[in-house]
This record gives sequence, C-alpha cells and structure tokens, in this order.
Amino acid sequence: MSQPPDPPRAKVNRRRLLGVLASLPIIGGAGGAFAYRSQPYYTGPVSDHFDGTRFFDPHGAPPKAFTELLRWQFGGDERARWPENWPLDRADVPPPRVEDDAIRLSYVGHATVLMQTRGLNILFDPVWSERVSPVSFAGPKRVNPPGIAFEALPKIDLVLVSHGHYDHLDLATLSRLHAVHQPKVITPLGQDAIMKAHDPAIRAEAHDWGARVDIGNGMAVHLAPMRHWTARGLFDRNKALWAAFVIEAPGGLVYHIGDTGYGDGHHFREAKRASPSCPSVPTSRAGSCATST
Repeated sequence: MSQPPDPPRAKVNRRRLLGVLASLPIIGGAGGAFAYRSQPYYTGPVSDHFDGTRFFDPHGAPPKAFTELLRWQFGGDERARWPENWPLDRADVPPPRVEDDAIRLSYVGHATVLMQTRGLNILFDPVWSERVSPVSFAGPKRVNPPGIAFEALPKIDLVLVSHGHYDHLDLATLSRLHAVHQPKVITPLGQDAIMKAHDPAIRAEAHDWGARVDIGNGMAVHLAPMRHWTARGLFDRNKALWAAFVIEAPGGLVYHIGDTGYGDGHHFREAKRASPSCPSVPTSRAGSCATST
C-alpha cells in the first residue's frame, strides 16, 4: 500500500474538542444512558480482582483521570490529524466454514477478527458501526471500511467481547448479528448486563478470569487477565470486568488480547506459562496470534 503524505498537524479547535467529549459517554444513547442506572452490572463475592463494587487488576495500575486525558489531548504537543478516510486495498470474502484443523484468521479492523476452524466461525470484538460513540452524530468515526462486509460474513456461531469500551462492545452490531446469525456471546462478568439492557434477545453469558468454556468441536475458550479497564460512562468505571481470550483448538492456540497494555509484562508471562505453544506478544496492540501445536 502506498504511503500518504504526512497529514497536517491538528490544532485545538471546537470540532476536535467535541469529538473527544462525544467519545466519552457523558450523555445517553447507544447504551450510554445505561451507565447511570443505580443497579450494578455485576453482584458477586469479593475476590482478588473484585472489591464488591468494582473490578481491579492486582498487577496493573489505576486508569488515568479525566483531566489527564484532556492534558494528553490538548497538552501542547502537536499531533497528526487523523485522515478523513482511507481506502481498503482488498476486502476478504471468507468461506462458509473451515472444516479441518487449519486456522483461518481474517482481520476486520482494530480488534475485530474472524476466526474459522473445525467448523466454527468465531468473531472477536465485532464492530461494524460507523462511529464508536454513545451518540450517532459525533465521536470517533470510521475512516476505513471493515475488512469483511457485514453481508459477506459466514454464519457466525460465537462472539467474544473483551470489554465495554465503545470500540469493542458495539451494541448495534451485536443486535444486528443476533438478528441474522443468533450467535452465543461470551464476555467477562458484568458486560452481559449491558448487552441485555440494550437488547434482551442477545444470547450473552458472562465469565470470570480463569474460566474455561467448552464451545464444542473439540474447542474451548479461556478468559485471561489483561492490563486494561472498562466503562460506558463517567460513573461506571470498572463495574464490569475485562479479559483477553485464549482459544484452545486442535490446530493450535489463538490469543486475543483486546486492548491490553504491556505494563511489567506479568500477564504475558502468565499466558506464556499457561499456553507455551502460543507466542506471548502479539503483533499489534489489539490483535491475535495463532500457532501450530
């Protein structure tokens, strides 16, 4: 792909400020209003990563404050302006199924990946919306088409959603997938409440870190810790859990890290120890790795 000329530097302006604010679920819409409900997303026993109200990473660091986000966005360093659009070189048209032990991975965008193996079609963090925002008129907007057109998707059997940020938990896409494919959705604790409040028909089930979920055809999903956080609004930070996924398949392992940071590397070392045949460092911040066992 040819490289574009360097974009002009962005200045602080009204449009940019509104875009940043709209990317934060301050007002309702697309599930944002749900963040204000008094009931928790999850109730359960206290654990080494749940204090009875909020989840936390015992090996991580607390999220930055809102003021630090503003300082990062407008702190004086000039930042390259994001392009208005970027063409797609080639869209994938996946086969209906991959019946043998081969693993086929199709990159759709950001953390959205289609995995096909052993007759199962699995989507990670599916996002087909034009914006990842609580409102339809502002916020981060897609500049590159999905790597697979929604209409070109094969029958989807399973969806894995890593956490609640709008660029991973896309409620409109989940409803659209349910209407067409009726997949099961596996997600960390509390994220299922957000999905079902939006659309009770979504077949979501929630699990904790360390869970192993049998998905049939000789395969299983493991929910693993990752260094991140989650929120849909300003007042529900970490009231649901976040997780990476390790897919255990006859053809190998796939490690989908969602939006993890590296930190001191603890979670990657643990993933390597638990799954030695899967490389512990994926090729991108939000991606997958697949190896043969």
